[in-house]
Amino acid sequence: MDTTGIYDEALTRLHSCGPERLGRLTNHAPMAVEALAAHGRAADVHRWLDVYAAKLEEFPSAHARVTDENWAEALGDPRRAADWIAYFERLLAERPWRDVLAQWWPRLLPGMYGGSTHPVIRVGHAVRGLLAQEGSPRLAELAHGLGYWAARHHRAPEVEPVPGAVSAAGALDAVPAIEVRDGGFPQRLARVSRLPVWAAAPGTPQEAREKLTELVRAAVHRYATHGHGEETMLVHASTAPNAVLRVLPALPQALWTPSLHAAWTASAAVTAMYAPHEAVAYRARARGLAPEEVFERAAAHGDEHVVKFADTALDVGDEHALSSALYAVEISAPLVA
Repeated sequence: MDTTGIYDEALTRLHSCGPERLGRLTNHAPMAVEALAAHGRAADVHRWLDVYAAKLEEFPSAHARVTDENWAEALGDPRRAADWIAYFERLLAERPWRDVLAQWWPRLLPGMYGGSTHPVIRVGHAVRGLLAQEGSPRLAELAHGLGYWAARHHRAPEVEPVPGAVSAAGALDAVPAIEVRDGGFPQRLARVSRLPVWAAAPGTPQEAREKLTELVRAAVHRYATHGHGEETMLVHASTAPNAVLRVLPALPQALWTPSLHAAWTASAAVTAMYAPHEAVAYRARARGLAPEEVFERAAAHGDEHVVKFADTALDVGDEHALSSALYAVEISAPLVA
């Protein structure tokens, strides 16, 4: 846990910025600085932000107030991002944050595919920060994350179920690739029509959590041989389900199984959209390296997706996962001023 206060300073600095830029690209700064602080690199946070600042835009203008009565019609309207954030700020000022999260998680979960899954990832980082230490900037960050998610709420298309596998790794291997691989995330997502069935009926909430943990591990491992298909977008096959996994301790256990199902759909859909035609051979890039050394290399590289993927790889923690993180460092363009 960051005890320097720098993470909270960074959040205060960032909350004058919008959740996106250019009308479609996500502001990754709140997620990246949480990852840096969580891994003992708070001293790097403001320096990293200074470099990333060119990718930040001012907070958007209000459009139309979101209320308890009209929220359903406002769901999925990106013009109302500021209105949604203000709505969640009011809710979180009135009620405990876990209660707000438990109420809104099942409403938002079916739409976790909007914003290229970044909203749920931002919420995952916000919840991890709150579980470590509560405070006003961290509550505000949860409001920004939930508000962004509500504004970008977008459901996955209905898909034909196809045979999967017993393991998460086998099920990801069985994902059929979309035929036309051009366009952005929304265009590709609309072409996903078939996905394997996996972990359809976990017996208990604890089993659902175990399956979600297995999925994150399998997706992180797979990056070491498939990440070159799209070095940036394929990180979401693991960071999105890992965000869901991080939120589970703050949720009622009744929500754990639907959370697993949504996370599987996200991971499988990203795999279908961006996986390469051919894998490369696995290389043990992290042999002899401690997790902290691997994260240090990701932080020095600086790319926001590399930092966040390394953060997830460290949650998995084995050599294969750490090698995947180093592969992301190797094939991704670094953040430069």
